[in-house]
This record gives sequence, structure tokens and C-alpha cells, in this order.
Amino acid sequence: MKISVSFTLLLLLLGSVSASEGVEIQPTSPPDVYAELREITASLVQLKADMRFLQTQEQAAQQKAEVDQLKTEVDKQKTEVDKLKTEVDKQKTEVDRQKTEVDKLKQQQLVQQVAFSASLGEYESVTIGPFSSDTTVIYKHVQTNIGNAYNPTTGEFTAPVRGAYHFEWTVVAHGDRNYPSGGRLFKNSERLFAAYEKQAEGFMSSSNGVTLLLEVGDRVFVRLWGKAYDNVNHQTTFRGHLLFPM
Repeated sequence: MKISVSFTLLLLLLGSVSASEGVEIQPTSPPDVYAELREITASLVQLKADMRFLQTQEQAAQQKAEVDQLKTEVDKQKTEVDKLKTEVDKQKTEVDRQKTEVDKLKQQQLVQQVAFSASLGEYESVTIGPFSSDTTVIYKHVQTNIGNAYNPTTGEFTAPVRGAYHFEWTVVAHGDRNYPSGGRLFKNSERLFAAYEKQAEGFMSSSNGVTLLLEVGDRVFVRLWGKAYDNVNHQTTFRGHLLFPM
């Protein structure tokens, strides 16, 4: 009975408050489930995107690490190749040095073997001159030409090495009242020594010799002075040899 009276008084009080103040009690709205689902979906999409980004970053880092490793290996191999190349170049340099030394020794041996002897005629009687101008005598019959320094086509000797050389030349001819018999020795364009003889008749001969210091490429030859004769006896001659290199 006491509880019922209290409950009744409570209802009266609520009713009087509502009536006097105009308070209206509204029922609570249910939550928006679809909005929450949309937020969750958006979060999942972002999370998936973040995972893909992280995976991409990880793959990129892994690929970069692999590339760096390959680059390190390539650099290592390149260093090894450069080392081998340096060793090969070193060996090649040594081989070239030894080859140069061998060539030098061969050259020294060759230049110490220079000698020639040639005559005007070969196996027949021949008379040359006189000429209107100085003419180089071409000694066609080559008996000796060690070192091939004498050229039977031009009649010139060309020094293969700097050194002291000795030359001799002899000119024979039949006597002639008008023309002498002889030959002038030239070094390049320089007139040096001469062999000369003149008589009216008979057999005449002249000769001379000289030692010259020649540079590599210097040319030595004889130019006719008057007339010259030769036959199978090979009496009109030109000869020379290297005394020693310098």
C-alpha cells in the first residue's frame, strides 16, 4: 500500500512538471549502422593501400639491396680484371723491352758487318765517258755486298749506321790526248777526294782511298772524270767497309 501511494505521488509530480514546464521526453534514435559500415570499409581500403605501399617499399628496398650486391660483385670483378690487365701490360712491356734489346743486339751485329766491292764491267769490255757533266759511275758487277748498303742501280753507298768507313776506288782507261781518266768521290753533294791520270797513249790507272765519318743515311759515290774502261779483269772498281760504329 505504501509503495502504491509513492508511485502515485511520483506520477503526479512528473505530470505536474510536464504540465507546468512543457518538458517533452523523446525516445532515443537507434544508431546509423550503414554509416559505421562505411567508415569501417574506408578504413579497410586505406589499410589495404598502406599494406600495398609497405610491400612495394620492401620490394624496392630488397631489389636495391640485390642491385647493390650485384654492383659490388661487378666492381670486384672489374678490379680483378684491371689487376690482370695491369699484369698483362707489365708482361707486355717486359716482352717489348726484351724484343727491343734483341733487335738492338741484332742491329749491332748487322752494322758491324758492312762491306762491299764492285767493278764497272761485268764480263765484257766497256768504256764510259766522257760526259758533258759529272755523272755517277754505276758499278754493276757486285762481288760483295754484305749489309746491302751499296745499290748497284744507283751506284751509291748509303751508311746504315753512324761510324767510320773506309773507301777505295780505282779508274783505268786507255791513253787519250784529249781526256783524262779519273773519278771524284762525293759524300752527299760534297766533293771530297779524286783519283786522276792523263797520258797520250797506253794503259793508265789511278786510285785513291779515304776514311770518312758518316751519319746514318749519308751517301757516298764516285763521279766520272773523263773516261773509264773495264773488262773481265774488273780493274775499275769501288769498294768500302765499316771500320767501327760510333
